[in-house]
Amino acid sequence: MCGEVRRGALAEINLGAISRNLRAVKRVAGNRPVIAVVKADAYGHGAVEVSKRLADCGAAYLAVAFTGEAVALREAGISSPILVLFDKCDVDAFFDYDLIPVIHDLASARRFSKEAVRRGRSLDVHLKIDTGMGRLGFRIEDLRKQMAAIAKLSRLNIRGLMSHFSDSDVADQSYAGAQLKSFLTIRDEVLAASPGPVLCHMANSAATLFLKEAHLDAVRPGLILYGHSPLQHSASGIRSSEDGKKTKPRLPGVELMPAMTVKTVILSLRRVRSGVPVSYGRTFITRRDSLIAVLPVGYADGYHRALSNNMDVLVKGKRAPVVGRVCMDLIMVDVTEVKGLREKDEVVLLGKQGTAEITASEMAGRAGTIPYEILTSIGSGSRKVYVQSGQV
Repeated sequence: MCGEVRRGALAEINLGAISRNLRAVKRVAGNRPVIAVVKADAYGHGAVEVSKRLADCGAAYLAVAFTGEAVALREAGISSPILVLFDKCDVDAFFDYDLIPVIHDLASARRFSKEAVRRGRSLDVHLKIDTGMGRLGFRIEDLRKQMAAIAKLSRLNIRGLMSHFSDSDVADQSYAGAQLKSFLTIRDEVLAASPGPVLCHMANSAATLFLKEAHLDAVRPGLILYGHSPLQHSASGIRSSEDGKKTKPRLPGVELMPAMTVKTVILSLRRVRSGVPVSYGRTFITRRDSLIAVLPVGYADGYHRALSNNMDVLVKGKRAPVVGRVCMDLIMVDVTEVKGLREKDEVVLLGKQGTAEITASEMAGRAGTIPYEILTSIGSGSRKVYVQSGQV
């Protein structure tokens, strides 16, 4: 009788790799405090387990996008300081769960102050400055006037000042340098007016690795904690040397270890003759008698449809091409060259199998996107299991 095959994939999350990557970040950052970004379910790796590991290994803060993410961490027993980067609506949650809001505008500051006064307690906050991202934050031209208004508000303690780089890879540092210069000017004014300590932070993953001047009081990495370079996906990560040759920046003494391996199994093996169309739209037609493996994963599980006829998987340590269009629930793979296969044999979609490897950067390049999207989509769409290997 056929045993159960579950839909989707299994994401194996190596918490040892998370530990190792955090230690590497600390070395690069001169042991400054690390604000570990765990938004979007820790980039698809599972926010609760990853946050516990990061906290145990010395991350000074955790950073999430919205209060719901922070509440889930608190209810899982995580007591680390949690910075909420974007949300400003659920004011009560910041007090009830001891969260730190990032304030982007004067109206939000007033709401937090009003609630703090009502509760008879003070609230630590960080201020966000828009130095060129054009998304959220106090505009520099308005900040001086608004800072004066914020200073008059009761029970708000400005404990942090932050901004965000627009060029995520920081390969061409000219714009990033201008942003940093603007931030430092504002920082000096804020520090001069502040009665208490203010933690200044701006360095994302790329700036942590490649822009030492941006380390400031703390670094705020995301992608590198999960073992992926922010430069691998970007054409602008290729620099021109003085002789005009293209060079790729090397990581500054950092060996990152990808923390996620995504696996599935063969649902069905089908022998088909030459000239047979595979999947929707007949975008692939066999050119030989072929063995086609059907896998129980599709775009509903975070495997991008853009990978149709455009990606490989690993079977018995060998690459095998995805053929035909990726379906909602299934993908097809040409395994004609792989010997000794059976249904339920393991297939790796992302990660290593033997000496072969498929990286998030490769998948992103094939799909026309970035590793962040690959990790969050396929990670969030997969069941998860946690392992401890790779600690050093």
